[in-house]
Amino acid sequence: MCPQDYNNLYISMHPPMVEQELTYQKLQIPSSDIYEAMGYKDSMPDGMVIEEINTLLDRITPLLRPCFFFFLTDGLLDTEKATLTVKDTVLSIGKTIARQLRGSEAFAFFTATAGVEFEKFQHLLQQEDDMVKVYIADSLGSIIAEKAADCMEEKLAAFIEKRGWKHTNRYSPGYCGWHVSEQQKLFSLFPVASPCGIQLTDSSLMIPIKSVSGIIGVGSHVRKLEYTCGLCTYENCFRRK
Repeated sequence: MCPQDYNNLYISMHPPMVEQELTYQKLQIPSSDIYEAMGYKDSMPDGMVIEEINTLLDRITPLLRPCFFFFLTDGLLDTEKATLTVKDTVLSIGKTIARQLRGSEAFAFFTATAGVEFEKFQHLLQQEDDMVKVYIADSLGSIIAEKAADCMEEKLAAFIEKRGWKHTNRYSPGYCGWHVSEQQKLFSLFPVASPCGIQLTDSSLMIPIKSVSGIIGVGSHVRKLEYTCGLCTYENCFRRK
């Protein structure tokens, strides 16, 4: 049996999974990322806004429980049909993502979230009726979820390195031609009911809202692109502003 067949057989019989809770400090979020998420791409917010940001961070940092979860599984990628079949589930991932996953020997499905505690904090701010704070928190939550996903990716990279594998970029329902309704199929594949406490509504919305999910291809002959905004059609992303 060749190494690739052994790896795939092992993953099929013993799908590895990892769940990890994080802290705000672990996310290592630079202030510049927060400013960019708020729309300050080439400029700095004024002193009053920076003070509001720091005040919010002081309030929320002790409460935060960001989390990520991933598991590895085998699957059948069909680039012609732009589908990925995992067991009996057929994901219509779109041609763009299918092309980027070519060469994958297995697939990592993941979730990452700013956490239930952050969602409760957002609701508290809404009750305080301070729209500046609400806007800052909304931007901050998006960054926290993405940074939690970055931590997941680092953990995955270390995990698969033992097998001599690399990984692709991560891809999510709602982007690059993968319809958001496919979220239902994606979540049905997870070996636990609510990874990181995330629940899915009938309309495919994740709760907590500041959460991300998706897929990553892994294998000996895949690669991660340094810049993928050109692949994405999401016009409201803060990185396009």
